[in-house]
This record gives sequence, structure tokens and C-alpha cells, in this order.
Amino acid sequence: MAVRPLIGITTQTLHSIDGIPEGLPPSWMMSDRYIVAVADAGGAPVMIPLLDLDEASLRAVYDRLDGLMIPGGVDMDPHTFGEERSVHLGRTDIARDAVELTLIRWALVDKKPLLGLCRGSQVINVAMGGSLYQDIEAEYPRAIKHDYFPTAGYSRDHLAHPIEIRPGSRLGEILERRDLNVNSMHHQGVKRLAPGLVASATAPDGLIEGLESSNGHFMVGVQWHPEALVDYVHGMRQLFSRFVDAARGK
Repeated sequence: MAVRPLIGITTQTLHSIDGIPEGLPPSWMMSDRYIVAVADAGGAPVMIPLLDLDEASLRAVYDRLDGLMIPGGVDMDPHTFGEERSVHLGRTDIARDAVELTLIRWALVDKKPLLGLCRGSQVINVAMGGSLYQDIEAEYPRAIKHDYFPTAGYSRDHLAHPIEIRPGSRLGEILERRDLNVNSMHHQGVKRLAPGLVASATAPDGLIEGLESSNGHFMVGVQWHPEALVDYVHGMRQLFSRFVDAARGK
């Protein structure tokens, strides 16, 4: 039996999520959809604890990984890209910001395969020196609607808008198409694209929906949630399988 590559998936502080009542014990969590998508693609998924104050232990976990996936979640704190908080900012998770930025920067040095989903794509951009819109509607005048949240009555697999994929990009080669419709559950987005990244997909309003490394490193970020679309949209399952293959060394 082939050895499955070990894929680290970052977690989130439970109390950073809207609606979580006070009094619950401090916990780290992550949706099982991300974990199942990696397992179905042939990886061995493991959840990474938010050891922001214990770099030695975090590094010991990281060193055992063959690939790193950064999933969706709450807003990034704008201090990570040199801005003050906007009144439109949602909840943040300082420990998660610190851990994910550290892990991504290690992965950049080691060229460890890296996949970022929604928030994860934004964290990649910030880790490499880019910035974000803290609230797209407030800061990007020609924006279409991007915040189709389940809390507002939309399903997680609701196909909200089309995207256009750049010809010749790694993302285009993986998905085998030039355009598709995607779900959309975010109100932050890439503002200044970091050096070393190229935009591989855009929404109709020009907002970046996909990014990837310019140097051949398997580092792909998408602004949508492919883990919710693997059974419905062509190419979404392939995104996970190609990431796992890269972690396997193929």
C-alpha cells in the first residue's frame, strides 16, 4: 500500500466564531469538510494546533508534514498587513493569524506544497507582503456581491458568480477550463497582490479569485470553497488530488 502524504490543516479558536456562547472551554476546531476532501484525495490529514506561543512544538509538527493546507475562517487582523481596524471588520483570531503566517513562511523557504482556501488564500498573500480589503463592499466601489454566507440563508454550495481563469496558469491546468461558477463566502479579499504571486483567476468585478507562485512552487490559493463543491463542480476534486500528489512528490 502506498504511503499517504501527511497534510497539515490549520485550526481555528472556537471562541473566535460568531454565536459561540461564553463558558465553553478553550478549544481549537475545523470543519470536517476540509479534512474529508484531503482524505478522499489520498492524503493523511492532521489538524494543526494553534501553538502560537510554542514555536518549538509548532516546528516539530511542521517538519513532519508533506503538505500544508490553510482553510477558510474568520477575518485576518489588519495589523498583519500594517493597517488599523475598520469598523466593518468581523471577528479575528490572533493566534491563528500568527501560526498560519509562520507556517506559510516556513513552507516558502522549504517549497513545501501549499493550498489556501478562501481565508487561506488571503493569508498566503499577507505572508508574502500583500494586503487585503478589510471589507470589499466598503472599500471596493465596483464590487459585486461576494458575501453569500450560510448565516444569511445561502447554502455552502450556492454558485454565486463566475470567475475567469488565466490561460497557462497552474490553476487553469488543474481545473482544465477557462471559466466556471463558484461559491462565495467572504467579505475580505486581496487588495495589493504580494511580490512573487500571480493572479490566476478573477471575478467579474476584477477581484482576485485565484493566486499562485510565480517560481514553480506548488502554492495555490482560491477565494472560493472547493471543499463544498467536490461533488458538484468539475475540477474541484482534482484541485485536492493534485495538491496531494505534489505533497507525495509527483
